[in-house]
Amino acid sequence: MAATTAARGGVDLGGTKIQTVVVDGRNNVLGEARVPTPTSGGPKDVADAIAETLLAAAAADGIKTQDLRGIGVGSPGAVDEATGNVSSAKNLPGWDGTYALGPRLAQALGTEVKLGNDVQVAVDGEFRLGAGRDYKSLLGVWWGTGVGGGIILNGKPWLGRGAAGEIGHVVVKRGGRRCPCGRKGCMEAYAGRKAMEARARKLVEDGRHTRLFKEMEARGRDRLTSGVWARALDHGDEMTKELLDEAVKALGTGVASALNVLDVEAVVLGGGLGDRFGELYGKEIQKQMLKSLFTSDNPPAFHLAALGDLGGAIGAALLVKKR
Repeated sequence: MAATTAARGGVDLGGTKIQTVVVDGRNNVLGEARVPTPTSGGPKDVADAIAETLLAAAAADGIKTQDLRGIGVGSPGAVDEATGNVSSAKNLPGWDGTYALGPRLAQALGTEVKLGNDVQVAVDGEFRLGAGRDYKSLLGVWWGTGVGGGIILNGKPWLGRGAAGEIGHVVVKRGGRRCPCGRKGCMEAYAGRKAMEARARKLVEDGRHTRLFKEMEARGRDRLTSGVWARALDHGDEMTKELLDEAVKALGTGVASALNVLDVEAVVLGGGLGDRFGELYGKEIQKQMLKSLFTSDNPPAFHLAALGDLGGAIGAALLVKKR
């Protein structure tokens, strides 16, 4: 069915939440909806949750999904943009293999679906509409369930052979802590929310005290979301501060390593934890970055993501070309 509106849908699929938006031709948000990402089941359960959440966002403005110009999805894992397949999205439940996410959503929602890497589409959004508008090259660092990256060079996304921007897997400590990817010493092993939660659980098993899990239960959560970390920090929880300090040091070291190769004009910090803690920890991340930066006398500009919680979904909507 041909689209009857200039509106487009956007989906930010993360390890903690599914955020959807419907935007008009000028990228103004017409409707939005958000749900927690399923923690059990498999790819089909995640796809069903995406479809339901996008339907809710469209209904907020009285739009039917089949009338949308199209829908863009930012997904973790290895994304095949040509086929709409997503493989090895390990921060999602039961997603070790390959699933035809694009075709499944197109069938459920009745319109064209385009897929891209979750962090790269969010970085594209910041480059075109947000904190990166004044630059021709930048590195986006998305601090959340994992740590993802996106690269813009000479005004264009740099995807490499399909795995460019995986800054979370820059090694910050050789032979260090085990990362969710299975390797050791990755930045994500120290800074990713999932790895930080695993570390907190291990410390509790070893007899350490923390408010983190009490805050999680009080908020009705089944994992340590960014809000849980923030509440525990507000209460002066020692373990929370310790783990966040470790994360900040790892982020600074890993970002500097990437910058020593790319030498881009700017860094943009986003993601669930980046949005939550950027104001508090941004300057410290910069300070840690400067310790390992070759051109420390001429560092790149450092910005917090400007599009906020909806940035990933708005960036995904940009995957759908205007006619």
